Amino acid sequence: MSLYQLLAQFIRQHWRAYSAAAVMLLMVASFTILIPRKIGQVIDAMVQHHLHGEALIWELATIVMMGVAIYFLRVGWRLQLFAASYKLGAELRLRLYQRLSLQNPAFFQQQRTGDLMALGTNDADAIELAAGEAALAGFDGLMTFVLVIAMMTLGVDWRLALASLLPFPFMAWAFKRITHQIHDASKESLERFSQLNDHVQESISGVRTLRVLGLEQRSAEQFAVLAEQAAAASLRSQRWEAAYEPAVGITLTAAGALTLGVGAYLVWHGEMSIGNLTAFSMYLGQLIWPMFAAGWVLSLLERGKAAWARLRPVLKAELVVRDLGKLDAQPVGKIRFEQIHFSYPAQSKLALNNLSFELLPGQTLGIVGPTGAGKSSVLRLILRQFEAQQGQISWGETLVQAFPLVRLRSAINWVSQEPFLFSASIAENIALSNPTASREQIMVAAKLAAIHDDILRFPEAYDTPVGERGVTLSGGQKQRVAIARALLTDSPLLLLDDALSAIDTDTETRILRHLAELKTGHPERTAIIVSHRLSAVVDADYILVLRDGCLVEQGSHEQLLAQDAWYASQWKYQQLEAAIEAAS
Repeated sequence: MSLYQLLAQFIRQHWRAYSAAAVMLLMVASFTILIPRKIGQVIDAMVQHHLHGEALIWELATIVMMGVAIYFLRVGWRLQLFAASYKLGAELRLRLYQRLSLQNPAFFQQQRTGDLMALGTNDADAIELAAGEAALAGFDGLMTFVLVIAMMTLGVDWRLALASLLPFPFMAWAFKRITHQIHDASKESLERFSQLNDHVQESISGVRTLRVLGLEQRSAEQFAVLAEQAAAASLRSQRWEAAYEPAVGITLTAAGALTLGVGAYLVWHGEMSIGNLTAFSMYLGQLIWPMFAAGWVLSLLERGKAAWARLRPVLKAELVVRDLGKLDAQPVGKIRFEQIHFSYPAQSKLALNNLSFELLPGQTLGIVGPTGAGKSSVLRLILRQFEAQQGQISWGETLVQAFPLVRLRSAINWVSQEPFLFSASIAENIALSNPTASREQIMVAAKLAAIHDDILRFPEAYDTPVGERGVTLSGGQKQRVAIARALLTDSPLLLLDDALSAIDTDTETRILRHLAELKTGHPERTAIIVSHRLSAVVDADYILVLRDGCLVEQGSHEQLLAQDAWYASQWKYQQLEAAIEAAS
């Protein structure tokens, strides 16, 4: 879909607003072209001494009333047209947000956050202007141009009109050249702004790292370069947009000179009255707006086209995971992986290779293995962040694809290794999954996650703001807040993706003990714990050991120790490491 098709579709959807604006613009144009003719008639009548006294006052009052009507009509069509165009901007931003919320992590690995933010701001604004300002100026300018030319030709003198239009082909040629340059300059300007936006976003997010490494000056220098490039690109775009004005000025000046020359000749030979020449000159002055409107419209359309060329691929980006499920039911029963083969997009190596296992309701499954073994991939497939290339994943007797994503994910509480906290209070972050939870319920969840005592040490306790991304909390505190958030709801499946990695062993032991106690009260709750620390899965009902995406060991903690393979050797190493730390 091109920009013009997008605008045409939007105008059809909001045809009432655009029709009302068009009617008012037509009335404005009609009054605008009547005023010069009225003034010319008044001048001729005064020259011939046919107009004076009350009649003259009435004619002048009529002209003033038409001017007042033009003012109110212009206010009216602006309210109608701009209100509609703002809806397009809101719709585009909503479509962008909804599309981004459905994309999988691989999409965001290929996109820059600052660039995506720019699409929702500058690029959406450019398209919005094309739907509002450009549509307005285009319709108004074209209608005024046609009516004025018609009045000049049919209402005054066709010979004078023809002479005054001789310079206009030059303006058309200049507009074509300028429009091409504006498109390229606008595209570069939007891209430079995206780069600048992305640098600012990364610098603010990583400000701690920049300070630790002493890179503040280097980052500032990079910002200065990007800001200068963005300013230069924007200036280049504005320079080309400003080039419309000289083209219009030269054209109208030449047209004015021809009008005076030819008009004086016609008046001298008695073929035109002074009033008609005055009216014609006023009509020629009224062509200033259509000419400037043409340049303005072309500029806005080129900026809109450049912005739509950037925004459209994101809106049309294919979803790796399609939400086609229709089963409106809570997932229950055992979870089964059957011969799963999975690789991440643009990677040939299998992250999971022929993986099969079953997890009964109420059981706890531990998944361990070396880095890159495919542990987190298991959780991502259950969450349907990705789709397996081969094999089936079922929950109960139903494939997970049969559930709508909202229904599936509402049945899962997931805590990642690097949890995300919002710029809100600690209580609001914990209650994110259950906004109606009481303060007492929030505190119970915090105690289960062993974060309650830490929270009370803050000046405002549970009302303490955590800052952007939880910047005021340590890594372990953020993980425990995320665990508390997960434990606040009674979802049947709990996924912990190395969620205890930043927590000391004593706190880990407390949390695992609380989870075991919680499971006693909720025997139907199933849990999957992914961890590098084997101590986190010791009490699991069943443990899977993955290596290079393959299942190499499985069984309970005692069974795996008896096998005397990777799990047993890693357990001995970690126990020795813990003993050394305790002794020191």
